[in-house]
Amino acid sequence: MQFDVIQSIKSLNNLAEEWNDLLTCCSASHVPFLRHEYQSAWWQTRGGGEWPESELYVVAGRQEDGELIGIAPLFFSPNLELTPALLLLGSIEISDYLDLIIRSDAATEFIEALFDWLDGNQVPEWQMLDWYNILEDSPTLPAMKAAAERRGWAFHQDQLQHCPYIHLPGDWDTYLAGINKKQRHEIQRKMRRADAYPAPVRWYIVEDGSTLDQEIDTFLELMAQDPEKDNFLTDVMRTQMHAAARAAFEAGWLQLAFLKAGERKVAGYLNFDFGGHIWVYNSGLDYRFSDLSPGWVLLGHLLKWANDNGRQYFDFMRGNEAYKYRFGAVDRFVVRATVRR
Repeated sequence: MQFDVIQSIKSLNNLAEEWNDLLTCCSASHVPFLRHEYQSAWWQTRGGGEWPESELYVVAGRQEDGELIGIAPLFFSPNLELTPALLLLGSIEISDYLDLIIRSDAATEFIEALFDWLDGNQVPEWQMLDWYNILEDSPTLPAMKAAAERRGWAFHQDQLQHCPYIHLPGDWDTYLAGINKKQRHEIQRKMRRADAYPAPVRWYIVEDGSTLDQEIDTFLELMAQDPEKDNFLTDVMRTQMHAAARAAFEAGWLQLAFLKAGERKVAGYLNFDFGGHIWVYNSGLDYRFSDLSPGWVLLGHLLKWANDNGRQYFDFMRGNEAYKYRFGAVDRFVVRATVRR
């Protein structure tokens, strides 16, 4: 296998088409956070300022005929324990699912060759591979463990956050019938109450690119009503959120939705509509309208839309907030996989 190393944003962008084409062949890692446009936007701000001391080190593996079969989207930085490490682009805070990007039949071949490469003399002086937010059923994990153990390297895997998701039946009434009776009645009651609210209540998905930046700003202000999210939204993180949303919109997979009461936006969801799934990235509420239950009402509309439009899953991603399970989600987890040599 031949490897190319990418260490500049220009070279990264030159790989965009091949990168995304390869991702479509990788069911295990076919997630929006591994799309080239998302990863490029993430790198521009180093995840909203999360990794100021970092060097790009993306490794692309090709067969002798030039076919791209794997990408290790990496960067070099001191990790959270200040150990010199190679981490996955997107780590850690704002990218829910990460992985290597490998043709579905080539995980073992690519990772074995990659580990040989990473043990050579053309790589940064890493002491640790520190890979966060890999889904627990990813084929990367057993291949990584086997390759490490063959070399006498120490492999370790830790379970991280809950990632609840809903398998959608494709019909709103069938979905409602499949969740807890009390919860079903509560959703229906709140949506009916919204229909009778004194101000007209409606919801919409942003489709106009000319107003996108303004819509994102409104969404961020709704997020900022939560004190914890307000602290999260530094200036550089706001820049990152704009860049990620704009990249997703231009690629056709942004779902930025708002609920309005009269002329006021009272709830928003920033989701990704990608690969037949809805990926729930973040949300914001105007707490002055809590009597309307705007978050629940908008979520109900989004779930109905997803069922009506043939989406297969509604993925709440990281976090075990109680409302996710009330809407019928079941658990899976992401893990942190480390290798020390």
